[in-house]
Amino acid sequence: MPVRHVGEVSAEGPAPTWNRSRLRAANERLLLDRLRAGGAASRAQLARETGLSKPTVSSALAALAESGLVREAGTRAPERGRTAVLYVADPTAGHVLGVDVGRGWLRVALADLDGTVVERADVRNRARSSGALVDLIAATCREAVAGSGVGDAAVVHVVLGTPGVYDAERRRVRFANHLPGWGRAGLIDGLRAQLGGVPLDVHNDANLAALGEYTFGVGAGSRLFAYIMIGTGLGMGVVSEGRLFTGARGGAGEIGFLPWPGRQKPDTLEDAVSGVAVVEAARRFGMTGQLSAKTVFDAARAGTPAAREAVGLEAERVAYTIAAAAAVLDPDLVVLGGGVGLDLVLEPVQETLRTLTPLRPRIAASALGEDAVVLGAVATALGPARDVVFSRRGGG
Repeated sequence: MPVRHVGEVSAEGPAPTWNRSRLRAANERLLLDRLRAGGAASRAQLARETGLSKPTVSSALAALAESGLVREAGTRAPERGRTAVLYVADPTAGHVLGVDVGRGWLRVALADLDGTVVERADVRNRARSSGALVDLIAATCREAVAGSGVGDAAVVHVVLGTPGVYDAERRRVRFANHLPGWGRAGLIDGLRAQLGGVPLDVHNDANLAALGEYTFGVGAGSRLFAYIMIGTGLGMGVVSEGRLFTGARGGAGEIGFLPWPGRQKPDTLEDAVSGVAVVEAARRFGMTGQLSAKTVFDAARAGTPAAREAVGLEAERVAYTIAAAAAVLDPDLVVLGGGVGLDLVLEPVQETLRTLTPLRPRIAASALGEDAVVLGAVATALGPARDVVFSRRGGG
């Protein structure tokens, strides 16, 4: 069979035009990904690095510029030869929303395609019902977009982090025990509608926190690390080679359900380790009055004996949690986040862990703190958002 070049006319007719179209799209995506990953570059530099011809690079850059995906970014004057125009991927070609739904706070971040946060909106979660919570999320997202001035049409993807496990088939959240009614059918669909039909993905909050810590925090470069979130509840996210491990049905990392040893209270690991457990322990050791995990840790810093005992017990139980995770996962790093007393528990956790197991991963406090989930949501939204804006180029 004779070889036919793309577009060449033969007895069988012209070569399929989709070959040319796909090749052109592949070249454009190759250059766009290179600019995002490597920063500003000239046409000659892009040709050298990608192996494409200079005319092909020039044509692809012109198409990308016309679509608003790349822009000129100054010039470079070499020692010899002509001054070269530099090109960069335009991060304002689209925007994403990252949302963290917690029992106490709702956090929303609007970011460009580089992951740079351009607007924040954090509000207290005072919603009295799941329907009111949907309204609050939608209103806070609109507030962030309005404050940025980018316009509603600029948002191309939304990622929401929530306690529990999202059932994609039934489009509802399971096991979000600290958000009453949050598992009701139709809530996520209702939120999508209020957001104007923008694509919305829902993920477990600890998983997103793990990705946030991997992308922006202390998890960068780790081969396999676990993020243990200690707050109102207890959860764990696992990142292996830069990818989340979520299990067969999204339940991987739900360590709060692990039974606590013995037959007496607490019943589960979450009952033993969460912020509620710290308060209960402080009361048993003699603290009185209105208590929260924060007040207990503050009192421990001030030297209150009952608070220090409660914090010591918390450190032992966190060490037990890490020992269990280390035996199953063998992580090179365990990041502790979500709590208000990490400065107090980190050292005793490490000391206790040495008595529990020969498996001793490096332990670190979260670098992102309360922003781990919302930044993880932003990081997760970037890939789909970049695909969307690329598919829309030239009206395609």
